[in-house]
Amino acid sequence: MAMTRRELLSASAAIAVAPALGRRAWGAPLPREADIVVIGAGVAGIAAARRILAANRRVIVVEAAGQIGGRCLTDTATFDVPFDRGARWMHNPDTNPMIRLARSAGLDLSAAPLAQKIRIGRRNARAGETEEFLAALVRANRAIDDASRGKADMSCASVLPKDLGDWAGTVEFVLGASAFGKDLGDISAMDKSRAQDRNPAIGCRQGLGVLIARLGEQVPLALSTPASQITWSGRDVAVETPAGKIAARAAIVTVSSNVLAAGNIKFKPEIPKRQIDAATKLSLGSYDRIALQLPGNPLGLARDDVIIEQSNSTRTALLSANIGGSSLCVIDVAGSFGHALSGQGEKAMVAFAVEWLTRLFGSDISAAVKKSSATRWNASPLTLGAMSVAEPGGQPSRKILTEPIGNMFLAGEATHETLWGTVDGAWESGERAAEAALRRIGALGEPATAPSRAPKRRRGARATVN
Repeated sequence: MAMTRRELLSASAAIAVAPALGRRAWGAPLPREADIVVIGAGVAGIAAARRILAANRRVIVVEAAGQIGGRCLTDTATFDVPFDRGARWMHNPDTNPMIRLARSAGLDLSAAPLAQKIRIGRRNARAGETEEFLAALVRANRAIDDASRGKADMSCASVLPKDLGDWAGTVEFVLGASAFGKDLGDISAMDKSRAQDRNPAIGCRQGLGVLIARLGEQVPLALSTPASQITWSGRDVAVETPAGKIAARAAIVTVSSNVLAAGNIKFKPEIPKRQIDAATKLSLGSYDRIALQLPGNPLGLARDDVIIEQSNSTRTALLSANIGGSSLCVIDVAGSFGHALSGQGEKAMVAFAVEWLTRLFGSDISAAVKKSSATRWNASPLTLGAMSVAEPGGQPSRKILTEPIGNMFLAGEATHETLWGTVDGAWESGERAAEAALRRIGALGEPATAPSRAPKRRRGARATVN
């Protein structure tokens, strides 16, 4: 029996990449001055820069990587269809400006597959078994929501019903690793329950990395230009890079919470301990994709089928088969198991994917694999993980990261209180930080209405990641 994406995710949810934008790498000298300098050309950085340009102020984005996108990275060369190595979905089309911008840019958008299937051994779950799983999922989610309303925060795992039976492992995978990149024992019940609805999910046929690159085409930026040190005060900032120093009136820093906590960028003076502690409590989960090109459809699945399994452990995965009608199948691994597996390297990851598919479908998958590729976000020095997830007690840290640090402002999905872990949240955080920076330098007046009004409207509209 198939189940809807909303049912399944109601409680959670040296490579050729496109475009590399080599044509836009700085041929002219790096500007020595700007009104605002943005660190990072991911979703938040591009959103911030576009907002600053709209206010007719000088901005420069410095990016350590050789391409725009950050954790939105699309491989257009390895397979016969684009492969989103990072974020794959946008959400909330009624309120998400990225979706409108994508359509204006002429990109093709489509909703995520509606049907999901569960495998029990080498067969699909029967209707009654699927209903049992959905009931267990609802009970677990309700228990987490109830716990989140208490005075003290706790882990999601600690409040799960004890009688989930054969579905316990699958429930933990769906609500934890598959949705947020961490096991439920490492996730704040308050953070999870305050997450906005992430349905419906909307994908871009050309890839989210392509979309972000397209949205950054008019943004002044310097690729392959890491910020090594930021000197800040209450009046101005100076950003040091291998290409020179940039003086600005304000800075927006969009690096991941793990990169910030690791001290990979030096700050002078150091960032207050309050913000570093907050970043540490919002560490990134592990989420990777193992892509296999399987010509001839040896799994016997339909276009865009999505499969999970009944599992008694976290050693499991999620399969997206025959993506876009192609022969590309992607196996997602996450949480503590995914983290350990990615640490063993790409060869071990592909071996697991083949073994897992063989166990579920009984085919000689190894002989059918034409090409393979795997992501390893934990090993990427520019991200050090996949998406931020608050540890128990860490949910208030998201608001702490939105507090100004002199003339510096932090942005990125980790700084969004309800859309963390999504490109939607990253985009909104970039716009929010840009407006705060513009107000600080006197380029914007104070908001005409109380800042709380817009979030209330969003919560009402969205009602209820990855």
